[in-house]
Amino acid sequence: MLPCCYLAPVSHFSAYYRNDEVRYEVCDHFTKQTLRNRCRIDSPSGPLALSIPIVKTEGKTMMRDVRISDHGNWRHQHWIALESSYRQSPFFEYYADEFAPFYEKKWDFLADFNEELMMLVASLLDICKPVTRTTSYEGDAFAQLPAFEVRPYYQMFASKHGFLPNLSIVDLLFNQGPEGLLWL
Repeated sequence: MLPCCYLAPVSHFSAYYRNDEVRYEVCDHFTKQTLRNRCRIDSPSGPLALSIPIVKTEGKTMMRDVRISDHGNWRHQHWIALESSYRQSPFFEYYADEFAPFYEKKWDFLADFNEELMMLVASLLDICKPVTRTTSYEGDAFAQLPAFEVRPYYQMFASKHGFLPNLSIVDLLFNQGPEGLLWL
């Protein structure tokens, strides 16, 4: 079981790759300030956090019911951040047309957006696994993640601030392309 995260870290995709089947936990209560709506990418000035704004609700809300807010033109800002950080990377141009639609279309639910992004990345890395969603709460998906050490790979800005482990999977994909699978 994996948490359904926004552009999940490399370690999450290591777990994804090493499991025979993948189930996303979407019946737990959404917790603020988690990877469910946040990711970290590399940038010329160091790690950059990107957060998807969500619609505020009363009480506890299951992850599958969390709605995305269009507050602050976040889709445009995230795409510009990805483009400016990775435009010079070896594989950004190769994959840009695959990711761009995610930042053009309005999505209603965070779980749907995250799952579709994760499926895209899996297909780009040639990972073919059956994927399902939980139908009832099965436990803390973050606590159940096995610990995987991320081996260093080429990063655009490593000469400025060293290797940054466990950034978003797009960092590995844009820098290593289909060979990113070798680091999982």
